Amino acid sequence: MAGYGADLAYIHDSGFTDYARNAAPGLLRILRSNKAVDGLVVDLGCGSGRWARELNDHGYRVFGVDQSPAMIRLARRFAPQSKFKVASLLDVELPACDAVTSIGECFNYAFDQRNSRTQLVRLFRRVFRALRPSGLFVFDVAEPARMPVRPEQHWVEGESWAILVEVHGDRKRSLLSRRIISFRKAGKLYRRTEEIHHLRLYRTSDLIRDLEQCGFRARKLASCGHFRFLPGIGGVLAVKP
Repeated sequence: MAGYGADLAYIHDSGFTDYARNAAPGLLRILRSNKAVDGLVVDLGCGSGRWARELNDHGYRVFGVDQSPAMIRLARRFAPQSKFKVASLLDVELPACDAVTSIGECFNYAFDQRNSRTQLVRLFRRVFRALRPSGLFVFDVAEPARMPVRPEQHWVEGESWAILVEVHGDRKRSLLSRRIISFRKAGKLYRRTEEIHHLRLYRTSDLIRDLEQCGFRARKLASCGHFRFLPGIGGVLAVKP
């Protein structure tokens, strides 16, 4: 199941990059306070490359991965110094690196239908092998608390676009679904597209145990500097000894 086609990728970059922008200063402090002051950062679920651009501006090299070709096209424009690849996070070949980041619930999305806790553990092992000693792995994840009590609807408008988001969840399966109807201006008219995104929700505490079994030292983050994660979102900092 593909996600973030051309219109939704454009809308996401135009109106929904505040999360990555606001987290960036705290993420940079985390990297530097753990002696990752330069080198290669792998960004899993890089989206339109806004975090990659921040990293480039602060002296880091970046290899970004995303399953959306439309997002990668934007990323190559916004962060031309970085390298990007269209691929699933679950099987992309990871280069030797100094840090791995993933911000924006990327590990929850079931665009690759193999997504499961078992597959994430396999990813964690690959990240561990790719990182240098003392390398960092920083990510966020949507937890079961992210599940709405009842179905929700949100309408958001921008200068040349609008979206309607319907959110509902399956508590027994820890599965959250978002139906996203997008309207993007094309000439004098608006083009309508629709996507359905499924997210598998994970407890941060479970993933921390998995990381420790892979060899990491890991702990939960409530914030990235002054930026606090949204309710139902948990951050994780893992260090390879």
